[in-house]
Amino acid sequence: MSRLPHATPLSWPSESTDLPRDFPERKALNALLAQQFPNASGELSPIPGGRAAAEQQLNAMDAKRYGRSRNHLNGSVTRLSPYIRHGILTLAEVRDAVFSQLKHNNQGRDEGGKLINELGWRDFWQRMWLDLGDRIHDDQEDHKTGHAASDYQQDLPDDIREGRTQLACMDGFRNELVTQGWLHNHARMWMAAYLVHWRRVHWRAGADWFLEHLLDGDPASNHLSWQWVASSFSHKPYFFNRQNLERYSNGRYCQECPSNESCPFDLSYEQLEQQLFKVQPAIREGTTRRSSRSSSRSSQRPNAKPSTQRF
Repeated sequence: MSRLPHATPLSWPSESTDLPRDFPERKALNALLAQQFPNASGELSPIPGGRAAAEQQLNAMDAKRYGRSRNHLNGSVTRLSPYIRHGILTLAEVRDAVFSQLKHNNQGRDEGGKLINELGWRDFWQRMWLDLGDRIHDDQEDHKTGHAASDYQQDLPDDIREGRTQLACMDGFRNELVTQGWLHNHARMWMAAYLVHWRRVHWRAGADWFLEHLLDGDPASNHLSWQWVASSFSHKPYFFNRQNLERYSNGRYCQECPSNESCPFDLSYEQLEQQLFKVQPAIREGTTRRSSRSSSRSSQRPNAKPSTQRF
């Protein structure tokens, strides 16, 4: 792909209270942040900021492979979301880069359809935020789990915040979240479903926690996607089972998990429905239909629309 046109950086007047903007090396920034925020722990995320890094990531994008592999933790995801979130790249710019790549590779536009769809979803969340304002922090609808909003715990449990659940997958996702500031979308969905449906914690506690750490933490996309998992902004809850998690994580967590023999996800979808939700005929009918079509489909989830790339 040809290099993108150079974008002129935005400028704004300096204030006496501003932190320095130019550093000779990354270590200097890390040292300053440690001095300014002594109660914060950990190092800087390894994800570099700035226009040059954004262009490098954009040029590494493979739109066709994204469509085929994006649900796998080792799939060809773009990792562009932090740059889009902070305005370093625009959605239109990424869209144009996708079409340019497809044309350069003699690929049809449909080959990049999945990625273009996800750009459309991000734009949709922004429009919803414009329409709803601060109401994105509230349940948009009743939960479809059979549980009332008051049935959900309001605070994030300490074992989840500290990565002590004894579930290798969830503790691994937590560690990646707080050290990298980024998490694969499928991992976000699994973790959100675990928190809301298995632990019965209100989605808002998890959504606020994600925003504390995500470099691409967009309130609209984040909060409304958590509501989609919880079913307060969708017609059915999203959940998963061990088979689904093992398939898309290549089993990287399960064999060494201290809970391998007592995994709470190691049940059929029908059994999990019985365990997690009150009787919901609509949920059961949806799952039965999907199971009859194919037992090996990627999502096998009650809420199959829209696509998985929601956060």
